[in-house]
Formats: sequence, C-alpha cells, structure tokens
Amino acid sequence: MWVPVWRWWQSGRLVDLVLSRVGSCLEAVAGCVLRDVFLWLVLLCLFCVCVLCFLWFVWCGVGVWGWLVFVGVVVVFEWVWLVGLSFWRGCMRFAVLSCARGSYSTQRLRAAAVYRGHGVRVLNTLRFAIDLSGPEPDLLFGGRPLSDYDAIVPRIGSSITYFGTAVVRQFEQMDVYTPNTANGIANSRDKLRASQILSRHNIAMPATAFVRSRADVRSAIERVGGAPVVIKLLEGTQGIGVILAPEVRVAEAIIETLHSTRHNVLIQSFVAESRGRDIRALVVGDRVVAAMRRRAKGDEFRSNVHRGGSVEACELSPEYVQAAVRSAQIMGLRVAGVDMLEGTNGPLVMEVNSSPGLEGIETATKLDVAGAIVDYIANQVGFPEIDVRQRLSVSTGYGVAELVVLGNADLIGKDLDQSGLAERDITVLTLHRGTNVIPNPRKNITLEAGDRLLCFGKLEEMRSMIPKRRHRRPKVQKLPPKPLPET
Repeated sequence: MWVPVWRWWQSGRLVDLVLSRVGSCLEAVAGCVLRDVFLWLVLLCLFCVCVLCFLWFVWCGVGVWGWLVFVGVVVVFEWVWLVGLSFWRGCMRFAVLSCARGSYSTQRLRAAAVYRGHGVRVLNTLRFAIDLSGPEPDLLFGGRPLSDYDAIVPRIGSSITYFGTAVVRQFEQMDVYTPNTANGIANSRDKLRASQILSRHNIAMPATAFVRSRADVRSAIERVGGAPVVIKLLEGTQGIGVILAPEVRVAEAIIETLHSTRHNVLIQSFVAESRGRDIRALVVGDRVVAAMRRRAKGDEFRSNVHRGGSVEACELSPEYVQAAVRSAQIMGLRVAGVDMLEGTNGPLVMEVNSSPGLEGIETATKLDVAGAIVDYIANQVGFPEIDVRQRLSVSTGYGVAELVVLGNADLIGKDLDQSGLAERDITVLTLHRGTNVIPNPRKNITLEAGDRLLCFGKLEEMRSMIPKRRHRRPKVQKLPPKPLPET
C-alpha cells in the first residue's frame, strides 16, 4: 500500500497536488479579502480585540498558555468565517483549459478569477481523457477522476481543435457551463463554414468564393470583383496563410500550388478602402466590452499584432457594435473577438475568433477584459449552454424545425394566437424578422411575409406546413442567332 504512495511522493505529483489544493484555498480567501474593504475592517477589528485581550490577560496575570489558546481560537474563527463568506458570496470553481499555461491571456484570466475570490486552476487540454464506460459521462485528468467545476473557459489552440472540442463537448454533457460551445469553436475555426453560417443570417462580409477545380478559379476571381484578391487557408490563424494576389495569373498560380498540396482556400475580394487596417471587437455576452483598431506595418496588408501591426483603442458606432454582437451570437460564442473591415457601406465581418488574445486589446484600451469575462461567467454559471435540438428531439415524433412565412402563405396578417399553430401542437420558440430576433414571441404579434419561425412540436404537423421545394427561377437567355426555324 505504501509503495505507490512513496513513488507518487518521489515523482513530485503528491507535492504538486497538495500545493495546488492549498494554493486554491488561499487564493479564494485572498481574493475575497482583497476585493472588499469591508473584510479589511473586520480583520482590523479582530486584531484590535486580540490586542485588548492580551493587555487584559497581562493585567489580570493570566498565563501565556491561556493567551495563546485564545488567540488560536480567534484566528481559526477568522479564517473559517472568511472562507464561509467567500462561498456565501457565490464563489465558484473555475478551470481554464489551455496548453499555454504561461501565456498572457491564460495568466490574466487566472488572476482575474483569483482577485474575485474564485477557486481557479489551469488545466492542460491534452491531459484529459474522456470516459464513456460508466452510466454517466465523465472526464479524467492525468489519469484520475476530475474534480467538480462550475465553469470552464476553453482556450483551444488551432492545432488541437478536434480533441479540444471533444473535451469541451464532454463538459457540456456534464452540465458544466462554458461560454463557448464545442460547435461554436469548431465552426469558427473553419473559415468556409463560418462564412456560410454568417451569410445565412445576412451578415455583411467581403465577397467570397470557394472552388476546387482549376477551371473554376478565374470565374471565381471575377465573381468577387477581380484582382487584386485575398487568398486564405481555411484553418489559418494569426495572419498565417493569408496571401494578397495582385493579378489574376498570380492568384491562379498560388491557388494551384496550394491545391496541389491538398490545402483548401477561400478567394475574397480585397477591400482597398480599409488601407491595411481593421477593427477587433471583444464581445462578452451581448455587449462589446472593448475595441481596438489595428494597423499594418509598412507595406504589409495584414494588420495582425503577430505580424508587427500597431493597435489603438477606438469607439465603435452602434452599427459596428450590432454587427460584432450578432456575429458572435450566430456562431454560438459568448466570448469572441470579431474582426471587421471598415467598408464604404459599413462594417464587413472577416472572422470570429473563439480564443481571442487579451494582451493587445488590454494594452490598447487599459480595460480589464479578463475581469469582464470572469464576471459574465459568474453570472451565467447557473445556466449552462445546452444543445436545444438534441434535448428537444428525444421525444418520439417531436423535434425542432424552422418554418418560413412565404409571400402567399395564409399566415400573413394573422396573430400567432390566430395562426392555429398551438392547435397543431406547435410552439414558436423564436421569430426571425430580417436582422431582428424576437425570442419567445407573444401571441398578439402579427406575422409578416419573410418571417422565419423556429418551432418545436410534432414533426408531421410541421412537415405538412412546409411547401414543396421551389426550383430556381430560370434566367432569361439571349436570343439565338436563328430565332425562327427555317421552313
């Protein structure tokens, strides 16, 4: 029995475990003490009481041992009271999933959680193991059962997206809150998939094309506006894999080379009016907590900080704020960095980053972005994200579907109460009208053409309300050289 313990002690893992647990408790207590001046006053009062008791004991001739016992009782009461108060105030157990323990973003998140009195640990994502052998989903860390956590912040690197999202998905199945879901992270990493999702919701973006055949490259370049064009790898980060092709022939050669190495690329129009600059908006929940403008260095058109770009704080107009928040929410991300170009007609969303770096934006804005993230998670920890379609599709014959109110539908002009959906056992969860989203719409709202209803109910009833798939309207062709056949 003692041999495994001795080997564990020799490896240093027992010492690390004890120190980490003690450190977490001290950090939670220290965070609560540092946060509120009230606790400092309580400590001062207890100290004064100890001094007065000491003087009284000396005056009365009480022995030293009696005084030491009294002080020990006071100190124990003090620490127990502080720890109990920290839990009473809603402190949570917090885990940061990151392979870069020493990075600025990871350390800032940890420091912000400690300062607010939360217990926090940085866990290496690659040390997890998923256990599906028992009756409930579980995770192992370092080969041992994982402790209970209230929330996680995933900082998943692009090189481990598949494994990292599997770990996050397992946390979701265990009802642990995460601001960024596994699906949101995976979708944001695939530039093509992200563009498809955003375009489905009418988010303005640079003109984009995706082709595979060499014969389609030139026509794709013409569709996005012609040269110069920007060529992007689907899974590039920090400006890596982004190339500016000044001419069509150069673009064709670059795309052909990348295709030969089995890389998929996007072809995007070059927004000249941006002049080598863009905007990074840091979205937390339903608001932009900080924003900065990045400028490229010299002749470089990529404004990424890792490419030597400079940053400065900036104020966003409501149009840019709305574009950033909607893009993050559409992607299923509650903490995201949204990159936008300043186009002539408004913001153009380039990318939604699920693991935005904090060093550049905190340095530029002097704002506690990490603290805003921790505060948001603390407020939302009781409401973990769930896969609505997965949960609602468990009942046989019931599911989730989207119904579109077409221009000739009988529902136009009727209230939801008069639409007959409730009689058909169909509940409207969300109403999408243009760029506006109306959650849990009231019964007296009037339906209009083009409304999209996200509904839960009987699949057969909803399927009967969906019209046959419309075919594309044929284009008007040019008149043939001989419009009339010869007789």
